[in-house]
Amino acid sequence: MVILGAGPAGLVLGNLLLAAGIDCAVLERASSSHVQTRARAGFLAPNTVRILDRHGLADGLHRYGRQHGACEFRTREGRFRLDYGALGQSGMHHVYPQQNLVTDLLGHYLDRGGRISFHTEALTVHDADGARPSVMAREPDGRPVRWAARYVAGCDGRHGAARRALPPGVVHHRHDHGVTWLGLLAQAPPSLDAVGYAIHDRGFAGHMARTPEVTRYYLQWQRGVPADAWPEQQIWDELDLRMRAAEHGPLHRGTLVERGLFDLTCDVVEPLRHGSLFLAGDAASLLAPAAAKGANLAVLEADLLAGAFIDALTRGDAAGLDGYSDRCLTHIWRAQEFTGWMTRLLHAAPDGDRDAGSFFHAALRRSRIASLRTSRSHQDWFAENYVGV
Repeated sequence: MVILGAGPAGLVLGNLLLAAGIDCAVLERASSSHVQTRARAGFLAPNTVRILDRHGLADGLHRYGRQHGACEFRTREGRFRLDYGALGQSGMHHVYPQQNLVTDLLGHYLDRGGRISFHTEALTVHDADGARPSVMAREPDGRPVRWAARYVAGCDGRHGAARRALPPGVVHHRHDHGVTWLGLLAQAPPSLDAVGYAIHDRGFAGHMARTPEVTRYYLQWQRGVPADAWPEQQIWDELDLRMRAAEHGPLHRGTLVERGLFDLTCDVVEPLRHGSLFLAGDAASLLAPAAAKGANLAVLEADLLAGAFIDALTRGDAAGLDGYSDRCLTHIWRAQEFTGWMTRLLHAAPDGDRDAGSFFHAALRRSRIASLRTSRSHQDWFAENYVGV
């Protein structure tokens, strides 16, 4: 088995295959230090934690992660807190930075004797429609190398070799929400004990705790403006304004150690299988980050794919592989629907789009927030979809 990509999907898949006695190798174009330090989402849903627990992969999560079950909405009408963890059977998130999870998964994989080649870029996938596909890759010294396997798992993102190998008949669904975020990592303690969603006429602002010393912030940003266009002071002032710090309390300020731009776009590939090539993680679908579904879907897909591979290779039962795409797409489209709902809820119309339609959209946002504030059934629906995949 060849696995492309050492993110959550690829490393969960590799661990589960090794535990079942199935040989595999992971090819990763980046360095070991890069995959273990790149900051990504940090909210893990209860089902994700159950999967990691079941396979003995959650030791670091339970040692250093923190449970989280509330979010706070701030609007011009005031603020309200939604304790989604106490609603119904939804449960709570665990806050655990994705780079820490990847470090844990990599450690388990290596402890099990797993093979991984860093600085190895997968270039093409050949003969995916046959019984013996292969991957042509470039080794760290530039030499070409060919990896042959019974199956190839593409967990290498939307621009990776797995997607490039898909035939013309595969459907790519794409949508641009027309919104860009400036993502900020601040060397500062959290200012709220909840996820903060600020809805403001100047644009969205978000607050997400990562560790007791580090906080993730987001600002809705004008597309095309560089991430370094504003000095730190101006960014903090804007966060204060949009999060209404004058009304609800100051933000803890600190050095901004990272900035990045995120266009809120999404896409889905259908189907997720082409012969002996299977897609998981961001190679299968990309979601806008408004609802933190990406890593959770990646772990779920890896778990389903591992079970299907194990059945096929150890028992000759291919039913799981045959049903993998349809089963995952059910979860993916549900996550896409809720992510789109969250994106529409949180954001002002993009600059240059302040027409009558945008005012209608703003009125709908206020109505949705009012319903979320007052309706228990709406709160239950939100909690189920916010936490679940």
